[in-house]
Parts: sequence; structure tokens; C-alpha cells
Amino acid sequence: MPVKVPTNEELISLLGQSLFDVWTKLTHLVETKYDMEHLWNSGGKRWTYEYKYRRGGKTLCTLYAKEDAFGFLIIFGKDERVKFEADRNNYSLEVQRVYDESTTYHDGKWMMFELKDTSLFCDIEKLLRIKRKPNIK
Repeated sequence: MPVKVPTNEELISLLGQSLFDVWTKLTHLVETKYDMEHLWNSGGKRWTYEYKYRRGGKTLCTLYAKEDAFGFLIIFGKDERVKFEADRNNYSLEVQRVYDESTTYHDGKWMMFELKDTSLFCDIEKLLRIKRKPNIK
């Protein structure tokens, strides 16, 4: 059953204006570099909405929204973890902490960031690049 795509007004009332602005800036960052399918879903038990970027059956990243909170999830497989670990000192302590505390499942390490502002965007851009090279010039 397809989920009703939330309007901007619904997202603003869910997230609050300042988090909605961060959400909008992050979607803009992803969408100016990657040509992807955008899939809305219910957010399961913990979130209200899930917004996934996929291409060719592979997920780049997923955004989650709930009342006054928003999450950014990226899953690194084995090769991506090797790349991150080789370069980890070039990431903020916050990103290193999330990486270290994230659970590794059979399909990869699930890193969830709860974003409050744009301070991690440079790191997020680098994480996305490990996952997939940008496909928009």
C-alpha cells in the first residue's frame, strides 16, 4: 500500500521549521549530485516517514522524519567500511562516534545520524561519495 507523500506543510508541522530547513538542504545536497528514485514509506515503529534514495535496486541513503526529529541513515558494506576506516581521521569526532557505535548486520554497518543542523553535511557528502560516485555533473 503506497504511503501518502507528505506535503511541505505536513513536514514542517512534524519536524518544525528549523529541522525542515535542514531536511530541505540535505535533500538538495543529495539531489544536485545524484539522479535517484525517491521512495516514500511509513517509518516503521520509530519514525513517521521514510524517504529513500535508490537506483538500480541499491539504496544510497535514507532520511527519516518524526515529531521534532530527523534521521539520516547510510549503510556501509565491507568494502565501504574499509574505505571509511582508511580515511576516518578526516571525519568529525561525531561521525567517528556514530560509526563506532553502529551495529554491523549481515548486509552492512547501519549508521544513523540524528541531525539538528547542517554541521555534518561535509562529512555526509564524503560518506555518500564512498557509497556511490555522484552521477550528476
